Amino acid sequence: MRIGVDIASIALKRQARTIVLVSGDSDFVPAAKLARREGVEIILDPLWQSVNEDLYEHIDGLQSGLPRPGRERSRGSSAPARPQITPPSIEADAS
Repeated sequence: MRIGVDIASIALKRQARTIVLVSGDSDFVPAAKLARREGVEIILDPLWQSVNEDLYEHIDGLQSGLPRPGRERSRGSSAPARPQITPPSIEADAS
């Protein structure tokens, strides 16, 4: 709960333009929704775990700072894998 309060506080005080949330839990839906309403971009890093659908609709993108477990880097590469940003799909309103 404390993290959600911190997200809300940061958003309301306009202390950040982007917040990276490392979770996939729907407990953060109210905080993410408030932050986006206040103009803060929410990027989610679920650490390759599943993301709750309710949370997924209140984020601006998915990004992972770590390579997927079980995948080895090529021997010649010493640099970490580049994170991928995938914006969530937006379904058009049928009304």
